Amino acid sequence: MSAYRAAALATLAIVLSGAAQAQECSSWGKPGALLYADGFDGGLSQWVPEYRAAAGSSIAARQGKLTVDVAGDATVWFKPSLSGDVQISYRRKMLMAGGANDRLSDLNQFWMASDPRNANLFTRDGTFAQYDALSLYYMGMGGNSNTTTRFRKYDGKGQRVLLGDLADSDYLLLPNREYQIEIAVYRGCTRILVDGEAYFTYRDPEPLRSGHFGFRTTHSRQEITDFKVQRLE
Repeated sequence: MSAYRAAALATLAIVLSGAAQAQECSSWGKPGALLYADGFDGGLSQWVPEYRAAAGSSIAARQGKLTVDVAGDATVWFKPSLSGDVQISYRRKMLMAGGANDRLSDLNQFWMASDPRNANLFTRDGTFAQYDALSLYYMGMGGNSNTTTRFRKYDGKGQRVLLGDLADSDYLLLPNREYQIEIAVYRGCTRILVDGEAYFTYRDPEPLRSGHFGFRTTHSRQEITDFKVQRLE
């Protein structure tokens, strides 16, 4: 482990243990019943894409892959609302092969998202600022042209509270690497694992217990496979 990475982890631990009581998130249950799954062979029937249609931009699910190939902002929402103790998992790859939208940045996701002002969440065109007033958790891996990996909570009042920030290269994106992502929401805590490593863990004094999951990005081409939601027991 590099000295920079060790220092970053130590700083993160101090911030989260003091402000977020992360040390109390020691149990994550066990994956139980499969609640939802999508092998991406049957189109977008379980998803709501939000993006501005433009030449060279597309979102499609076929042959076992959800492909997001966009020149601008995009969110792809999972239609069912999730609640309680759950684990969300999927595999995700940033495609870099000289395509028009190939850009190594923004492997992002929302979870437990809701709109305090509207029961219908799916009302936007993908523009990032349109989500500021939502209530949700957010993790952006390789944001800002692959210079930051950040974890936030949106409080539903316009505040995007920064809970963690990792800038070491070990936490940034590699081209054409398939990442295994696991997001857990369990007994007031939430955690993000990337290839089995805990990037962020947070005990929320006001936990978000229900809402929608969404894949999020801007100007990139990505493939997503093996999406599952399981109950944590």
